[in-house]
Amino acid sequence: MTVRIQMVRFALVGAANTGTYYAFYLLLLTRLPYVAAHVVASVLSMIGSFFLNSWFTYRTRPTWRKFLLFPLTNAANFVITTVGVYVLVDVLHFGSRYAPLIAAAGAIPITFVVSRAIMLRPDPVKGGDPVKGSDPVKGGDPVKGGDPVQASDSVQGTDPAGGAGHVTAADAPAVTSPVAGPAGSGR
Repeated sequence: MTVRIQMVRFALVGAANTGTYYAFYLLLLTRLPYVAAHVVASVLSMIGSFFLNSWFTYRTRPTWRKFLLFPLTNAANFVITTVGVYVLVDVLHFGSRYAPLIAAAGAIPITFVVSRAIMLRPDPVKGGDPVKGSDPVKGGDPVKGGDPVQASDSVQGTDPAGGAGHVTAADAPAVTSPVAGPAGSGR
C-alpha cells in the first residue's frame, strides 16, 4: 500500500474519530460534567482510532507496545495545535474562532508521520508485546498458557556482545530431567 493511500485512510479515520468523539461527548454530557465527558470521550475515541488505524490505515497487527505508544500521536497533535493557535491568533492576528481548525489541519501531516512511525515499527519480540509476547486482539499471557511461542518459532535474542542474534528452537540446548533423562530419550 502506498503512502498516499495511507494518508487518505488516515484522514478518513480522523474524520470518523472526530465524529465518534463528539457523539460520546454529547452522550456523556447528559450524565457527567463537561470535563469528565471530554476526557472519557477522548479516551474511548483514541482506543477506536488505534484499532481503525491498525487494521484499516496501516494494515498491521495491533500489539500492546503499539497501543501504549499510540497516545504519542495525540500528544504531538496537541502540541502542534496549541502552538499553531497561539501563532495564528497572537502573532498573525487570525480570529480565535477558526484558528483551531486551521491549526488542526496543519497538524495532520505531522500527526500522520508520528502515527505511521508507531504503527509500522516492528516489534522487538515476535508475538507482540516485548514483555508478555501477546497482543490486545488475540489476548493471552504466555505465563498462564495463552499465546505461547511455538517450539518451531524463531525468537529474536541478543548476544553477550550486545548485537542482535537469531535463535531458533533447533539451536536451544536439550532439556534434561533428573528423573526421565534427556528429552525424547524415552527413559
